[in-house]
Amino acid sequence: MAGSSSSIVAGLTAAALTTVGFLAFQAYSNIPADLGRPVADSMPRVSTSKAPREGKDPRALPAGSGAGQRVVYSVDDDRVWLVDADEKVKRTFRVTPGSVDPAPGAYTVTSRSNAVTGTDGLPVRHVVRFASVDDVTIGFSTVVDSPTPQPAPTLKTGGIRESRADGDAMWDFATIGRTVVVIR
Repeated sequence: MAGSSSSIVAGLTAAALTTVGFLAFQAYSNIPADLGRPVADSMPRVSTSKAPREGKDPRALPAGSGAGQRVVYSVDDDRVWLVDADEKVKRTFRVTPGSVDPAPGAYTVTSRSNAVTGTDGLPVRHVVRFASVDDVTIGFSTVVDSPTPQPAPTLKTGGIRESRADGDAMWDFATIGRTVVVIR
């Protein structure tokens, strides 16, 4: 009896692994080729040069930063704007970038994780991913229970770190498919 039970368990395990492998292959083969990459034709025009800033208020939304509901991230100013559908800034805040920057362009939020370990080994929460550069995933996140450290210069990191309150706002705003516009 014990021999037949182990044969049944082994058969069921093999069938389950085969099914999971097939489903993973199907999911992988149906991923759009441009997922997480800039899409020039379907996104609003975005300036790839330094976007002009409002001289009196550096927190003002830069011209040439797209249109519609979106997240705008300036790699030169280390600032984020959360923009609603009426072109009003819901929130703007400073961030601490990782050591790898995304190229200017329009992206979409491709995945989110409530809590993970960052590439720098720190526990992070509210991770909102939108791009990758040379196998480094780029996304917004909040460090759990510590101040935001400067990234180690030798470590390739794509984590754009936010304060806890700003990370909570980003998490609520930047759902899967939301546009992220990267400007200079």
